[in-house]
Amino acid sequence: MLIDKIETIRIPEHPNLIWVKIYNNDGLFGLGETWFGAEAVEADIHSRLAPLLLGQNPTQIEYIYSKMRPYIGFFGTGVEMRALSALDVALWDLNGKIKNTPLYDLLGGKTKSSIKVYNTCAGPSYVSQNADVRPDNFGTDKSNNKKIQLYEDLEMFMNNPEDLASSLLDMGIKSMKIWPFDFAKGAVTGLEISNEDLKKYIEPFEKIRKCHGDNIRIKAELHGIWGLEASKKICKALEEFDMCWIEDPVWMDRLDDIPKLAKSTDQPLAGGETLGGLGQIRQLIEISDIAYPIIDVTWGGGITFAKKAAAIAESHMKSIAFHDCSGPITLAVSTHLAPALNNVIEQEITRGFYYGWYHELVNELPVIKKGMISVSDKPGLGMDLNSNLLEKSNLMTKKTYLGVN
Repeated sequence: MLIDKIETIRIPEHPNLIWVKIYNNDGLFGLGETWFGAEAVEADIHSRLAPLLLGQNPTQIEYIYSKMRPYIGFFGTGVEMRALSALDVALWDLNGKIKNTPLYDLLGGKTKSSIKVYNTCAGPSYVSQNADVRPDNFGTDKSNNKKIQLYEDLEMFMNNPEDLASSLLDMGIKSMKIWPFDFAKGAVTGLEISNEDLKKYIEPFEKIRKCHGDNIRIKAELHGIWGLEASKKICKALEEFDMCWIEDPVWMDRLDDIPKLAKSTDQPLAGGETLGGLGQIRQLIEISDIAYPIIDVTWGGGITFAKKAAAIAESHMKSIAFHDCSGPITLAVSTHLAPALNNVIEQEITRGFYYGWYHELVNELPVIKKGMISVSDKPGLGMDLNSNLLEKSNLMTKKTYLGVN
């Protein structure tokens, strides 16, 4: 049994996304995904990684992983790591199909049948045009007569946050994440936030708490754009609202600032999705002692990385959280990992994505019901790209073959 073809798939409707399929010579394939810089990821897959994988036994995941690990870009979430992540996910999916078992069983089986979700309050068009995570690309500009879509949650948390919280509670979702401080004038440099902006952008938290009390948990996202002193000021202002966590309060290359910030606030700090490789995660957990480490499976190193990162967190009696504000495969992979690991307590979703366009891309999604998410018992990830994706899009593909018989 050998790998004999690797295929990448991109569509112009979602330029940030790239999918990869790994085929063996028995006709089975595994599906992987990553997000951001899709063109660069595709180039790395075909120029560097495909020659390493073709002709390999796909069941030797650890061996293949060691071959894919680059000399340059072996940590962080850069192009090399994202390309590796997508292929690693595809390998695990392929192995589930080879062994006719769901991915969670390959990972040791379920410790729970489902897991609670929290909603990242982005709209369906959030960061959809390119990889720039700034207000200009938050998908809130309707000046071009764009159709108002279902679950425009970013606009809701800025304008009617109490109604947004009500909508989530009606669905059984009892935790939400918002980022109003991104719109502050000081966010351009991150060096300071004015009292005027602090008062203005604290209002969504005030309205949610005033209307709903403690019935919903709130997470604040700071996107790493603030310096230490400005972040201290924001975190102090948030204390009265009893945050579930404050995420990426400083840029994650300043891991030494995390303990300094933690000493100045009683609010739990979270972060790490922009980090990759076990070395960075070890530093985040052991040196920075962050309360809630977060990883992105399809950015930071794939499933092989994620299960080891979770073990590092577990050894420090910390839960670990998986990021999803990207694509349907990333959500499915995370939801297979979540029930198989003891120290995952909730899974991120973006309902604007899940109900807005994820279903247009794949034939099956993890099921969300009453605020809980679960996966099917089909082999591997239990999903594939929709068969009509080729027909509906101006599809761009590259294929690499090896003449294995």
